[in-house]
Amino acid sequence: MSYSIIQTPAVISLSQSPMIIAVSSSTLTTQTNFQYVGELSVWTGSANDSSSAQTWVLAKYPSTQGRTGIFDISRIVNSTQTELAQQNSSSLANYKFETYSRYQSGSSYITGSHITFPDPATYGFQAAKAIDGYQLFPETIGQELNTLTPLYPFLYDGPATQSVLIDNIGYGYLFTGLGQLGITSLLYTNQNGLTASLAPSAAEGIVNFPIAPAQPGFPLNTSGLTSYTILAFSGANPLGSMKFEIVCPQKYPNRRIKFKNRFGVLQYINMGLVSRESFTSEKRTYQPQLGSWSGRTLSYNEYDSQTLNYIADSKQGITCNTDYVEESYNEIFKQLLVSNEIYLCIDNTEEVKPLTIATSNISFKTGVVDKLIQYTFDFNFGQGYKLII
Repeated sequence: MSYSIIQTPAVISLSQSPMIIAVSSSTLTTQTNFQYVGELSVWTGSANDSSSAQTWVLAKYPSTQGRTGIFDISRIVNSTQTELAQQNSSSLANYKFETYSRYQSGSSYITGSHITFPDPATYGFQAAKAIDGYQLFPETIGQELNTLTPLYPFLYDGPATQSVLIDNIGYGYLFTGLGQLGITSLLYTNQNGLTASLAPSAAEGIVNFPIAPAQPGFPLNTSGLTSYTILAFSGANPLGSMKFEIVCPQKYPNRRIKFKNRFGVLQYINMGLVSRESFTSEKRTYQPQLGSWSGRTLSYNEYDSQTLNYIADSKQGITCNTDYVEESYNEIFKQLLVSNEIYLCIDNTEEVKPLTIATSNISFKTGVVDKLIQYTFDFNFGQGYKLII
């Protein structure tokens, strides 16, 4: 074929990292003003309904080596994903890319045939997907999402075994739709082998499911529950599982943190050891003019001050300590350190307070050297003491 797409993004891409569509023409590239043109359409909602799509037209001259055109559409796609994960847990963009070549002949342009990614005849669906997440080094550009982590069905990097309190609430997230990449059912199994099934709440998109015992809709009987696994299926094909071990409450109140992970969904961590909240005030002062200068004589009041605050604000923070955890948590803590969306769950309810992480570096520990692995994290509350807008 004289015109073809030679590199494509993943069917489900992480839009903070490169999403490359490379095209090549075996002829005509030496023609006057030869260009590769791409028309990118992005929309939300049903993949089959692009009536609300935003469209961008991109043009590339052939590269000096290979005479190809390389389009990175990630920044455009990601710019449409502006909602917080807390605000919209299903921030999934549909997109398609139609491309063709053109060159100048006299005063007009000659346009070649059009090709599309994804091609419905090849892929069986109308649009590819993009999640507001990022790849890691040394993952390959365009690597499919289901090969990035064994826990792909849950949009987690792990660990595969986690601790949870019996009174914890919280959701996990999974992807539905797109054939064999989509999850169609979940199987919950307790420590005695008793099972319960749960179907996703939507046939297409990112949907949540109860991941903690106290979350409404959790399908297992929590009386006597000490551990449980959640196994994801696509049809009859098992794709991956997580195990949760119920632990006893610590001496100190549990701090449950949730943050946006690299797959663009919220993930929970329990901080079970001691935590402390802090309060810091910030002030600026000025010297006012004292006395009754507008009167007939000069006097002042005994309550007048030579210094007053003209800025008085505050910063609230919290220091949290993790439980003693396995080395596999290190990857999760890296994602916490770079997350742009972090929340403190309040008293095992849906209420949250926004946080920013103040800790900027950690010396990661290993089981071989350190035996017990435990970390301290400092956070600032995203809301001060005074309401200032």
